[in-house]
Amino acid sequence: MLNFPEPPKSYNSVFLEETDKPLPQKLDPRTRYAFFSTIAKGGKSLIKSCKDLHLSRFVCYKTLKPEFADDEIEQQRLMREARVSAMLQHPNTVPTYELGRDARGHCYFTMKLVHGYTLREILNYRDRYDLTQLVEVVLQVGYALEYAHTHGVVHRDIKPENVLVGPYGEVLLLDWGLAKVWNPDGSTTVDRESSPSDIRDLTITCQGKAQGTAHYMSPEQINQDPAIDHRTDVFSLGAVLYEILCGQTPARGEKLHQVIESALNDTPPNPSSVSSHRVPQILQEVAMRCLEKDPKDRYKTMQEMLRLLQQDWR
Repeated sequence: MLNFPEPPKSYNSVFLEETDKPLPQKLDPRTRYAFFSTIAKGGKSLIKSCKDLHLSRFVCYKTLKPEFADDEIEQQRLMREARVSAMLQHPNTVPTYELGRDARGHCYFTMKLVHGYTLREILNYRDRYDLTQLVEVVLQVGYALEYAHTHGVVHRDIKPENVLVGPYGEVLLLDWGLAKVWNPDGSTTVDRESSPSDIRDLTITCQGKAQGTAHYMSPEQINQDPAIDHRTDVFSLGAVLYEILCGQTPARGEKLHQVIESALNDTPPNPSSVSSHRVPQILQEVAMRCLEKDPKDRYKTMQEMLRLLQQDWR
């Protein structure tokens, strides 16, 4: 289990003055939240902590950046993310509390505020953690994905930055903003999801170097294949496992176009050939099978992948 310091006392102390204070006779949702503090910024969204004055607790509050707040498509995507997160009630997903509009009519939703470290932050100090601990994180993410897939949801943005390990060892899969869902007849809505400009926004720094998402995208996601399905998540989780095993991403390159070219065409070397540590054979085989370019050659289900990771590879 990964152990981290507990959250600040101000967040987890319970006092009588907070539990027994009167609730206003008329509840105004526009004044429910106060003491906002920005904790993260996405490409188009803002994530803040704030206090829910009705329940006297701090929560996570997600909304759109001002320049996207009136964009109907972005509002729809935010609402979809909130509802997908709320409907996927699983130990490895973050509980969603409320979806609403603020005083200006802009959409927001609130979630459980979880303290901890992302898997990216953990991998930045890879030598401090045992391989068993890190594979357990992959397993927990896999459980969340297996649950989502059986409920008709594909995450499509699996990367270390979207995995959070909390102070009690809990592992949470974050950010369902790119999730794909289907209609009952098997059709799906086509919008601006994962357009090339979105990929560029998510993966390129001001110096023109790639980071994050593009290294974990499946070939079909890069190519915007309309038939994309749950096997893209198998690929991305395999890319995360690959990085855990050898400290490098399977797709290489300094610039975005180089990373995309590598993801589409290059077969990554076996982790054992580039790692300075011993790589268990079964874990290497799992990672390489996940990273097959053709979805048909990967594991058919997340459950199949998880079954192998649960074997005694030590």
